[in-house]
Amino acid sequence: MAKKFVSVEDYLAALEPSVRADIDALRAVVLGAHPGLTEEIKWNAPSFAHDGEDRVTLGFDRKGGYRIVLHRGAKPLDAAGFHFDDEAKLAVWPAPDRGLIALRDRAAIEAEAAEVGRLIGRWIEAAR
Repeated sequence: MAKKFVSVEDYLAALEPSVRADIDALRAVVLGAHPGLTEEIKWNAPSFAHDGEDRVTLGFDRKGGYRIVLHRGAKPLDAAGFHFDDEAKLAVWPAPDRGLIALRDRAAIEAEAAEVGRLIGRWIEAAR
């Protein structure tokens, strides 16, 4: 069974240095995307909430690299009438209110940081 992390600090301390640098870069993109985001460990990964509602979660992609999950909380909400326009097509949208952004490595994180940050900022506003 994988270790369950309680704090962001414990989670980060358990990462190997190169992976931690990548996760720190992703955390900086998310935290800089919208004022008032709070960070905690949820679903055993860094997760970010706005006004107490979960909106963004980081993780490791099954195919390697990293993923950013855009969502409207822990429990599915009725998505009827909900629309979000991902103009840059950065995410895959398995549902109208759930997007997955895959970034393969640090170079991709750095190359896409500004656009991903803008998308996350718009997501936070749309998901209110």
